[in-house]
Amino acid sequence: MAQKGGLAKYMERIEAPFPFYSVELSGNDSTLKAIGQESGTGLSVEELKTIRAHFHSEGRKPTDVELQSLGQAWSEHCCYKSSKVFLKEHLLHLGEDRILDRGDAGVMEFDKDHVYALRIESHNHPSAVEPYGGAATGIGGIIRDVLCMGAQPVALVDPLFFGPLNHPHDDIPAGTKHPTYLMNGVVSGIRDYGNRVGIPTVSGGVYFHDLYLGNCIVNVGCVGIAPKSRLFKNRVGGVGDLYLLVGGYTGRDGIHGVTFASAELDERSEEDSRGAVQLGDPITKEPLIHAVLEVAQRKLITGMKDLGGGGLSCVVGEMALHAGYGAEVDLAQVHLKEEGMAPWEIWVSESQERMMLSVKEENLQSVLEVMSLYDIEARVIGKVIPEKRVKASFAGVPILDLDLEFLTGGPEYCRPYDVQKRVTLPAKPPAPPLHLKDAMYKVLSHLDVCDREWVIRQYDHEVRGNTVIKPLQGKLGMASHGDASVIAPVNGSNRGLAIAVGANPKMCLADPHRGGMSVLAAAIQNLVSLGGCPDSFSNCPNFGNPEKPDRLGDFYQVVRGISEVANVFDLPTPSGNVSFYNETPAGAIPPTPVVMAVGIVEDVNRCITSDLKKEGNIIMLFGKQSAGLNGSVYQDLFGGSDMAPDLDLAVFKNTVTSLLKLIKMGAVVSCHDVSAGGFATALM
Repeated sequence: MAQKGGLAKYMERIEAPFPFYSVELSGNDSTLKAIGQESGTGLSVEELKTIRAHFHSEGRKPTDVELQSLGQAWSEHCCYKSSKVFLKEHLLHLGEDRILDRGDAGVMEFDKDHVYALRIESHNHPSAVEPYGGAATGIGGIIRDVLCMGAQPVALVDPLFFGPLNHPHDDIPAGTKHPTYLMNGVVSGIRDYGNRVGIPTVSGGVYFHDLYLGNCIVNVGCVGIAPKSRLFKNRVGGVGDLYLLVGGYTGRDGIHGVTFASAELDERSEEDSRGAVQLGDPITKEPLIHAVLEVAQRKLITGMKDLGGGGLSCVVGEMALHAGYGAEVDLAQVHLKEEGMAPWEIWVSESQERMMLSVKEENLQSVLEVMSLYDIEARVIGKVIPEKRVKASFAGVPILDLDLEFLTGGPEYCRPYDVQKRVTLPAKPPAPPLHLKDAMYKVLSHLDVCDREWVIRQYDHEVRGNTVIKPLQGKLGMASHGDASVIAPVNGSNRGLAIAVGANPKMCLADPHRGGMSVLAAAIQNLVSLGGCPDSFSNCPNFGNPEKPDRLGDFYQVVRGISEVANVFDLPTPSGNVSFYNETPAGAIPPTPVVMAVGIVEDVNRCITSDLKKEGNIIMLFGKQSAGLNGSVYQDLFGGSDMAPDLDLAVFKNTVTSLLKLIKMGAVVSCHDVSAGGFATALM
C-alpha cells in the first residue's frame, strides 16, 4: 500500500514471494481515520466500518489489494456518492426513451443507420498539478470513453477556466502555479494530444475568475459516430469469455488518480500526488483506435471498456457484473512498464492508452492478429466466471476475492445542503457609462470577451476532413468566433452534427439556479444560431467540497436549473461527469456547470454562420430582453449590484423554434448568440 507514516502497524505480512498484507480494521474511529488517510484510499470512517462488517461476515480481514480496490470503486469520482440522489431526481430520467445506451459515453440516434456517442468530463486536479500532462490525458480518456461504445471519435471540445492572467506572481498561494503557466500548459497538452491522434477540436471556451486561482478547471468532451451494427456494450458476453488487455503498458503513473480527484487540493498536492497524474501517448492511441474499431466491426469481440478511473480494479468487475457474471484474473499476465510493481499497484494503476476487450476463445487468435498488425500489445489476463465475484491472483497466490455487488455498489449519501440567497434587494444596478465608446473598449478587452484566436489556431479543427462549420467564421484574415461548429460525420451524407459548449460561472456565482438555466440555454442558442436542432447534451458540473452544505446547495440549484430547461426542450442527457472537491484552503471555485450540447443538422449546406454577409441586410435583435446585469461583464467592470437575468422558458422555447423555422426557410443569413459582453459585443 501507499505506506505513509505509521500505516505499517495496521498491516500484517502474508506469506508470499512479493509484498502482500492483510489490513487490521478493528481499531477505533481515530485509527480508521488514519488508515483511510495513510492508505491513499480516502475511505471515511463510516465506509471503513461498513467494509469491516462485510469482511467480518466472511470471517477474515481484507488484503491490501482488496482495500485499495474498494477505495477506488467507492471514491466520489467513481460512484457519485454525493451527487447521485440529485442526478436521479432531476436529470437522469429526461428523454429516457430516446437514449440508446448509457455506458462510458451516451448513445443517441443520428439517422436510421448510425448513432452518435457523446460525453464530457473533467480532468481538473491532474491539470492543476501538471497542466500539460493533465490536459493531454484528459483528451486521451474522453476519446476512449467514446471509442469503447464502438464509435469513431470525430470531434473534441475543451472548456477551460483559470485565474486572472495578470495576477501578481508574488501573490500566488503556496503550492499553486500561476494562471499563465497553467493555461499555456493546458492548451499545449490539448493541442499536442488532439492534433497527434487526429481528432479535430471544434468547440470550447476560456473563462477567467479570481476563484480559479488555486484550482483551474479543465473539461474535455468528445463526440463519435458509429454504424448501429457496430454499437457495443461495456460488458462481457458470457461465461468463458477471455479478458484481453490491449494498448499501453501498465506503470506507476496514475495510481490513486480517482482518490486524488475526490479530495481538496492543498499546498502539498503537487509533491504528494504527482504520481496520480497519468502519462499520455497519442502515438499509441491513434493505431489503438483503428485496431479496436476493426475488431468491433468484424464482431470478433463481445464487449469492451476503457481503463479509466481505478484502472483494472474497476473495469474488470464492472464489465462482468453488468452482464450478470464474475471475473477471475491473473495480474502476473499484465504487461508492465517497470519491474517490481506490487500487485495492488498493478490493480489500481490508471496508466493511459489501455482498453479491455472480452473475447470468445475461438476468436482470440483473430483479435491478436489485428492487434499485431497495428503494433498494439495484447495480453489475456483472465476469464469470465458464473459466480458474481471478482478474483485476482499474482504469481500463483490469491490476492483478492470480492463480492461484485459489494465492490461496485458503493455508498449513496443524502448529505445536508443549504441554499444560499445571493442578492439582497433593493438592487443597485451599475451606473450608465459617461463615455459609451470607452466602456465598449473595456468590455471588448475583458478577459471573458477578448480574442481567443491564438488558442483556437493551435488546434487542428479540420483533420479528418469532416468539419463543415469551423470555430472561427468570416472572411479570411477577418474571421471571428462562431457559436458552434458542424461536423458531417458520415461520408456521402449531408446530415450533420452541430456541437456547442455552454458555461457561465459568473452568473452561477451570482444565482446558481438562474445560472444553471443560462448554461444549457446558452448551449441551445449556440446550436440554433447556425441551424442545428438541439438533440441531447452531456453535463459536467464542477463544484467545491460536497461535505459543506453551501457547496452542495449550489450544486442542487444548478442541477435544478439545467433540468428545467432540458424538460422544456425534451433534451436527454445520456452521459456526464460530476467533479467535486475543486477547492483549496483559500476557498472553492465558482459553481461551474458545463454542458456539451449536440444538435442535428438536416442539411449541412443550409447552415449559416455568425459573420455579416451583405451591406443593406437588416439587423434584428431576436427574442425577449431580460432585466438584470448581475453576472455580466459590464457589472464585473463597473460594479453595482443587481438581479441575475431571469429566463422565461415559454418565451425562450418559442424564440428558438421560430428562429429555426426562419433559418430553414432561408430568411436568415447570419446569426450570433448574445452572451458575454451582450448585444454590443455580438454585433461587433
